[in-house]
Amino acid sequence: QGQLVESGGGSVQAGGSLRLSCAASGRAFSTRTMGWFRQVPGKEPEGIACLARRDPTTKYADSVKGRFTASRDSAKNTVYLQMNSLKPEDTAVYHCAVKAAAGCIIPYDSWGQGTPVTVSS
Repeated sequence: QGQLVESGGGSVQAGGSLRLSCAASGRAFSTRTMGWFRQVPGKEPEGIACLARRDPTTKYADSVKGRFTASRDSAKNTVYLQMNSLKPEDTAVYHCAVKAAAGCIIPYDSWGQGTPVTVSS
C-alpha cells in the first residue's frame, strides 16, 4: 500500500487552527479509502474522518463535525485535515490510514506514524 507520512501537528491555544497533511508514497491513493484517526495514551484510536472509496461524501465523528474538514488532493497523493475551533480535548496523536476496501471501519492496510497535536486552554 505504500508509506504514509503525516505532518502539520503542533501546539496551539484553544480556538486556534491547524492543518494536517498525510503524504502517500507508492501506489496512488485516489481510489483508496483514507481515514484520519486520533489516539490518546491508554485509549483505542478514535476514527474522526473518512474519505471512503466509491463514496463522494466525507464522514466525520460527532466530536469533530462542523470543526474539522478532510480533503484529498489526488494529484499530490495527499490528504488533509483542516482543524478549526480546536479544543483541549482534541489533544492527541493524529494518524492517517489507508485501505483498499470500501467502508470506514478498522482494520486499515497501512498507517502513518502520527503527528502530535496539543491544544492548551
